[in-house]
Amino acid sequence: MILQAENVSWFIHEHPVVDCASLYVLEGECVGLIGPNGCGKSSLLRMLYRAVPPDTGEVQLHGRNIWKIKSRSFAQQTAVLAQEMTLPFDCSVREAVSMGRFPHQTTWLRDSSDDHAHVRTSLEQVGAWELVDRRLATLSGGERQRVWLARALAQQPQLLFLDEPTNHLDIRHQLNLMARVRELSKTTLVVLHDLNLAAQFCTRLYLMNKGRLVTEGAPEHVLTPENLRSVYGVNALVDQHPITQRVRVSYWH
Repeated sequence: MILQAENVSWFIHEHPVVDCASLYVLEGECVGLIGPNGCGKSSLLRMLYRAVPPDTGEVQLHGRNIWKIKSRSFAQQTAVLAQEMTLPFDCSVREAVSMGRFPHQTTWLRDSSDDHAHVRTSLEQVGAWELVDRRLATLSGGERQRVWLARALAQQPQLLFLDEPTNHLDIRHQLNLMARVRELSKTTLVVLHDLNLAAQFCTRLYLMNKGRLVTEGAPEHVLTPENLRSVYGVNALVDQHPITQRVRVSYWH
């Protein structure tokens, strides 16, 4: 087991944004965290990647409390693609991806040949090597998202956290990005709004509502008409996609 959270909660003004959530991620899994807007998905993810400490409970990475792991070591084992990735300055794609090598470097050394090799490999893995000399400011949303993913991969993480990685992307880029994530076979915990993307690319899902995890399991066990009606308040038809054979969700009002 790579990641485990036990009864973690986070309060804002005594209001539970995340309420006693427990989950786990096994090696090689792509686990999806789904639920309606404002249910606490991103807040839970932030506790898991150590952006904020939980008010109750504990998060463990490889059996160790994440807050007892040195920051450098934690960054060597995990990487994050947040909803809004920005830098306070413009730079080249090469420079942006090279920042993912910081946890593996000593402060007095320049980028090594090994660092350069990881930057190239990471960009090639996301199909963005041809962008290496471009400035970030000149990239489209889809291109920029691939670069941020490459930066995360350059950290050589054992566990990848993705918070709405398909935000602001068109359908083709959504599919391409999620397909690349799965092809990399990285252990991944991803927050998604699109239930069909979650069904197609995730091995297991956690469904969240009003700060609580209400159910978990394989997509076909979580994405049921009853669950979707209860949590999202919508009518849904759930069947099997004729090509992918994965669960497919259709809605009506």
